Amino acid sequence: MPLRLGAARSVVLLGAHPDDIEIGAGGLLLALGDVPGVRVHYVLLTGTPDRQAEARAAARAFLPHARLSFDLYDLPDGRVPARWEEAKQIVDTAASTLAADLVLAPTPDDAHQDHHTLAALVPTSFRDATVLYYEIPKWDGDLGRRNVYLPLAEDRARRKVELLHASYPSQKARDWWDDEVFLGLARLRGMECRSRYAEAFRCEKAVIEP
Repeated sequence: MPLRLGAARSVVLLGAHPDDIEIGAGGLLLALGDVPGVRVHYVLLTGTPDRQAEARAAARAFLPHARLSFDLYDLPDGRVPARWEEAKQIVDTAASTLAADLVLAPTPDDAHQDHHTLAALVPTSFRDATVLYYEIPKWDGDLGRRNVYLPLAEDRARRKVELLHASYPSQKARDWWDDEVFLGLARLRGMECRSRYAEAFRCEKAVIEP
């Protein structure tokens, strides 16, 4: 039986860096934007003021009807493992801020040190929420097998990419930041779940209600 996003009423979004959440789960955010009354708490570990402003604008663009709150921190980019205690407190604070039905976080098998440090902290803070770990394409070539898929209609997949470009102009000069990367991964994950496009996630624990 498919999971239904409409059952989510409170969602915590966890990212190590501005744009991580939207790259990994922008299509899911657009779907959550259709859920009436959903509350979303958006948390980032790192980011300069300019990049954090981009993230705020992105959240509002992807989730225009959600009740949004933010906790944006400025831990040093690329050095989160050395700031473990502070990162742990950030995740604990997020868990106490909102009793989440759904949590989104980077996947534990992500090769970036900031991403997998954040992922490792999530299970001990969010013990009774469904956690979906999103994937982020990168130079490290760390894409793996996934076990949860969100099919995306073509217009929604393209809307995700359109909003990525509009929300994060600071990233446009990066050699990997283009439609082919974003839509190419979505097409591959779509093929895996017999859809045109999709986002894929990892889920390590789920609770079945009788």
